[in-house]
Amino acid sequence: MDRTFYFVGIAFFGMVNGLFSPLKPVAYVFSTALMAEPLFGSQAAIFYFASLMLSTATVILGGIPAALYERITSKDDSTTASLFIWLAATALLTLPAVGTFLQFGL
Repeated sequence: MDRTFYFVGIAFFGMVNGLFSPLKPVAYVFSTALMAEPLFGSQAAIFYFASLMLSTATVILGGIPAALYERITSKDDSTTASLFIWLAATALLTLPAVGTFLQFGL
């Protein structure tokens, strides 16, 4: 299978978790504390920054098991197996947000 589909799936799961995560209020509080001045106090911009923080954290945390797999197997480049591990870990991290996503949809 083409590697592009793995990257699109990882980005999709990151986006879903960023927009519909139950951790959104916590991320919003941190975003308000960190970015109120640079974003001119715009509540919408702070909300989207919180979503961006959550989706980036999802992709990074989902990549940790894939990186460990690559380290154990001594691979220099990402293989199909490591990309699948990354996709599966990102999908598992997105599970709490799936109910809200299915309720509202894109």
